[in-house]
Amino acid sequence: MNFKKYKDLIRYTYLFNQLSLDNISTLFSGDQHQVRHYGKNSIIYLQNEVCNTVDIILDGGVDIQKIDESGDILTIVTYTSGDIMGANLAFSKTNRYPMTVISSSKTTILHMNKNLILDLCQADRGFLIRFLESLSHKALILTDKIKFISMKTIRDKIIEFLTYEYHLQNSPVIKLQVTKKELAERFGVQRPSLFRELRKMKEDGLIDYDSRSVKIMDMDLLKKHTD
Repeated sequence: MNFKKYKDLIRYTYLFNQLSLDNISTLFSGDQHQVRHYGKNSIIYLQNEVCNTVDIILDGGVDIQKIDESGDILTIVTYTSGDIMGANLAFSKTNRYPMTVISSSKTTILHMNKNLILDLCQADRGFLIRFLESLSHKALILTDKIKFISMKTIRDKIIEFLTYEYHLQNSPVIKLQVTKKELAERFGVQRPSLFRELRKMKEDGLIDYDSRSVKIMDMDLLKKHTD
């Protein structure tokens, strides 16, 4: 591992942001970690693969995906630089990835043996608190995603997404950070189905859209369609 290249990145991740660079150098002087590089669309973990490490994305991003029997791809969650993976699986009795993990771009990941995490939790109470907070945060993300997936219609999912982004971006013009293909994968629907529903919503006077944005024409009217 070219430690000089990555120690600053590690230092600014949530788990390690209270440790000094010297402490991080000492911590990663052993052999209980590994840095790996992945090209875009590389499979990092296959579904049912055993999880023995806690991972931090140092650069790039990954998608947690599920492919159903008809071949539709559902992106459960996307992780980016600084995010932690595997913390909720590594110490589980059933420590197998329930879904496939794929890199969404060129990605660098720090893989840490779970024994290293155990040693840190025992030695540093602050680290233990951050680790538990990370587990709680991932559980909330999963809960929200399950709620989202359980919505009955594509329109419900689109409105939920637009409402969230409306408050996040503080604007009725929602700038899309992903392609419509990626958005369809997040919704767990086929791209033609997403386009059909967007077109219907435009015809109903709820939204307008182009290739890079969606404009909410009437937020009150939009909300009525979820009642």
